[in-house]
Amino acid sequence: MAPSNLGYSIREAGSHFARNLTTSVGAVITIFLSLFIIGLFIVGSSMVNSIIGGVESQVSINAYLDDAASDDAVQRFMNELKSWDNVKTVSFKSKEDALAEYKKSTASKADATIAALDGENPLPRSYTIEMEEPSQVESTAAKLRENSSFQQIADGGDVNSSIVYGREEVGRLFQVTNYIRIAAVVLVALLTFVAFIFMNNTIRLSITARRREIAIMRLVGASNGFIRGPFVTEGVIQAILGSVFAIGALELVRNLLFPKIQQGISFFQMEVPYNLYLMTYGALILLGVLIGLFGSAIAMRRYLKV
Repeated sequence: MAPSNLGYSIREAGSHFARNLTTSVGAVITIFLSLFIIGLFIVGSSMVNSIIGGVESQVSINAYLDDAASDDAVQRFMNELKSWDNVKTVSFKSKEDALAEYKKSTASKADATIAALDGENPLPRSYTIEMEEPSQVESTAAKLRENSSFQQIADGGDVNSSIVYGREEVGRLFQVTNYIRIAAVVLVALLTFVAFIFMNNTIRLSITARRREIAIMRLVGASNGFIRGPFVTEGVIQAILGSVFAIGALELVRNLLFPKIQQGISFFQMEVPYNLYLMTYGALILLGVLIGLFGSAIAMRRYLKV
């Protein structure tokens, strides 16, 4: 579309929009619903990823230590652990700390259990190892098992029983989270395709309703670009309006619905930064414009063939 035709295209697009208000409103609503669902799913996927990230961050390795191991050996290996790749933090839990934690977790049953032990504390010392990349927990645990220094201070000398991190549960967790992330990408792509199809069909109906007008313009010698201009402009206007309504609806959801969801499941971390909303809004406008442009261009091909 030549710059000289821009004013004409905008005027004609506005005129077409007003004359075919029902069809135009239908197109705007279609785009609005499609983009709203896409935006809602993008934000929802971010929330799910936030929850997954919170769960993953809680994955840690507990390494139990032998009572006979010297404090120096325990401290030396702890310093060594802190220098390992993928190790974020290492905290030491004494026998007393372990017992206090046991009392807290078992509540009323703890006193009877401790009394039966005649005041002895059977709980071992331990390291709690948090990782930079929780998905690499298996390789970190394997490295810990093979370390000769840890083998010397492991509880009972058994490195396998001294390292606890819920291997099967962690494996299933990361498998499920990978499936969720793949499904999120696939569904966003599918929703985008569906939005394009809806937009294309809506514009095609609008063009079909004005096929005589297009035929007359062809007869008087109008170029393809001149004919296409108003329809493409109208498609872009409809897409922008639909995008604006979708953004407005998402803002209502963000301010009214999401806070209630977060309060209801406060034990999960599901913070979504506002920058992500801004990026999503920008992406929706861009996507809407692209759908309007390509949908209009493709829908008009059959009417512009020589």
